[in-house]
Amino acid sequence: MYIWENDHWPNFTWDTEKLLPQVTRAAHEQGRLLGKMDGLGFDQRDEAQLHALTDEVMKSSEIEGEDLPQKEVRSSIARKLGMKHIDDLVPSSRDVDGIVEMMTDATTKFDEPLTEHRLFNWHTQLFPSGRSGMTDIATGRYRENPIQVVSGPIGRERGHYEAPPASHLKQEMKKFLAWFDAPGKIDPLFVAGQAHFWFVTIHPFDDGNGRIARAIADMALARAEKSPRRYYSMSKQIRSERNEYYKMLELNQKSDCDITEWQDWFLNCLRRALQNADTTVDIVLQKARFWQRFAAESLNDRQIKVLNKLLDGFEGKLTTTKWAKLTKCSQDTALRDIKDLIERGALMQEQGGGRSTSYALVLDE
Repeated sequence: MYIWENDHWPNFTWDTEKLLPQVTRAAHEQGRLLGKMDGLGFDQRDEAQLHALTDEVMKSSEIEGEDLPQKEVRSSIARKLGMKHIDDLVPSSRDVDGIVEMMTDATTKFDEPLTEHRLFNWHTQLFPSGRSGMTDIATGRYRENPIQVVSGPIGRERGHYEAPPASHLKQEMKKFLAWFDAPGKIDPLFVAGQAHFWFVTIHPFDDGNGRIARAIADMALARAEKSPRRYYSMSKQIRSERNEYYKMLELNQKSDCDITEWQDWFLNCLRRALQNADTTVDIVLQKARFWQRFAAESLNDRQIKVLNKLLDGFEGKLTTTKWAKLTKCSQDTALRDIKDLIERGALMQEQGGGRSTSYALVLDE
């Protein structure tokens, strides 16, 4: 029996006393992170939010097996949120812009009602071509066919879950949407966990249910924090715990309406996401300290561009060849730029020589 076949569906319950320590710890981490962010400047908070939202969009898609180009996602978010001081932006595809539109709408407009019309818009934005991979799907409306969650090779599939029939969806979603905007006297963190589980259990669309469920959970967390700014990524944490995530969903979707185990996992996952956001904050602070050191220096545009790339997490080793390609200059100019930064104490030559010579940032620890 699936949970939606239970006589008590959808009257979810959980052991509040058992979960109180997890709620307390997660709420503490929320307050600690938001307090830390309040001590940063406006541009630094923008940088931290850009990091977190980029992770959220990319990892939510990655959970579903879709890899998005990081530069396009970052650029789309920066444009959407009006971050005009963010440089090195690139054009982005309709697919990228669509999921960015959905995620930012959920969090920047967290205090607006979640309606059927809004959900349909999100779904259409997720699939602007009306296709999921090579398959045509119904977009902007509830599914009309049965849906099962399966895994494994064709012929040896393992069934994990079967969602409510299509004929139930209108009524199921009416109950969900009414509850989400008026959940009553429930701790906001419990609301986020229940909303995520309930929506993905209904599975109202042909595809995109997981990504929309995570957007709804983010919307509930923004409501809990009374802030549209996101400084941590639940999807990044869920991606790192993907096997446990699916295990907990399946376990609770095949039980009664007591979702204590799901809420316990969700709250602990949230706490870990908040704690891991410190890495993002540290990167932003490190970048700010670096530029404070060189605020009075007269650097050219090429040098500023490459230094920012290094501070944001440059892939691989920096060489004169890569510098020349990044800045569209000659090898000689690249070498002069690099030597100038070494003299200023911004770069250092790494071990090795000749053609393999590479350079690294000198960071103020």
